[in-house]
Amino acid sequence: MLLPTITVAAIVDSINPCAISVLLLTIGFLFSLNKSRKNILGIGLAYIISIYVIYITIGLGILQALTFFGFPRFLGKFGAIFIIFAGVINIINHYFPKFPIKLAMPETSHSQLAKFIEKASIPSAIILGLLVGLYEFPCTGGPYLTILGLLHDKATYFQGFLYLIYYNLIFILPLVIILWLGSRQDLFEKVSAWRKDKMAKLGIIDGLIMIALGVIILLV
Repeated sequence: MLLPTITVAAIVDSINPCAISVLLLTIGFLFSLNKSRKNILGIGLAYIISIYVIYITIGLGILQALTFFGFPRFLGKFGAIFIIFAGVINIINHYFPKFPIKLAMPETSHSQLAKFIEKASIPSAIILGLLVGLYEFPCTGGPYLTILGLLHDKATYFQGFLYLIYYNLIFILPLVIILWLGSRQDLFEKVSAWRKDKMAKLGIIDGLIMIALGVIILLV
């Protein structure tokens, strides 16, 4: 049961509008500078790997803290309640954009991220990925926190480490696909148009799956 749950949660978490939007903005800016596809792939991979590293680090840190401080072993249930709440907020935000509670990066972070996009280098892409990971985690990390609670309840620390590697590989897979397709200038506009057209609908599906996943975890 644990592996399928982790897989579903990772897929839900990978529908990540923040990370995808920043990646496409970066690719578009690099095209405006007439960068080659090889250069765009290098900078994009640095950004994606940076997000992967920060998510692994956050996950291991939280898992170690839960183990070290001896938290009660029913955190998976609390995580399930949290993910249901996050799913409901996702759906409400779609139909009521002015709803005060939002699961998104803070507006104040946008100007800071823009500075690193404009530097258009691998070091700046690494910092950009770290910042995106840190900024978006409190807003979109609901599935991840749920899985961390389950790992604390049902796995050893080493098993948890292996599961986190697996989870985060699934998490970054859409970014890798979008980078590969979007780094071709003839496909970039199509990928961008797809994001604008489908991301809102994916947000609703994401919210519904989060609610269903939370309910399943509560019942098992």
